[in-house]
Amino acid sequence: MTENCLFCGIVAGNIPSQQVAENERAIAFMDINPATRGHLLVIPRVHSTDLRESAPEDLTAATLLAQSLVSRVIERLDADGANLLSCIGADAWQSVFHTHLHVVPRYKDDPLQLPWHPAPGDLDAIAATAAELR
Repeated sequence: MTENCLFCGIVAGNIPSQQVAENERAIAFMDINPATRGHLLVIPRVHSTDLRESAPEDLTAATLLAQSLVSRVIERLDADGANLLSCIGADAWQSVFHTHLHVVPRYKDDPLQLPWHPAPGDLDAIAATAAELR
């Protein structure tokens, strides 16, 4: 547990939350700033700033819990789909620096729009970037 971490406080039970599911290494609770009805956060119990620092076992447990919740929100909330999102760094919209996954149910007429609108990229630039990452 890291002092002054909101999510560590939730894990410790010092900060109230609407917990929905858990396993040995992760918990899931309702986001208090929901993007859509049923927006959940899934976090490892052990503090890490983001998924780059997470122990593989913690990240696996959180991902498997998120997977089960995607099915649950689609079935029980009649969602049409879901987004699974992890923000890493302030410039990527991370606001709580404890590893977490957003499970965002999507509905055909929900108002949520992500800022990225896919469009074809430059294939040479894509190939050059791929080479940098290999």
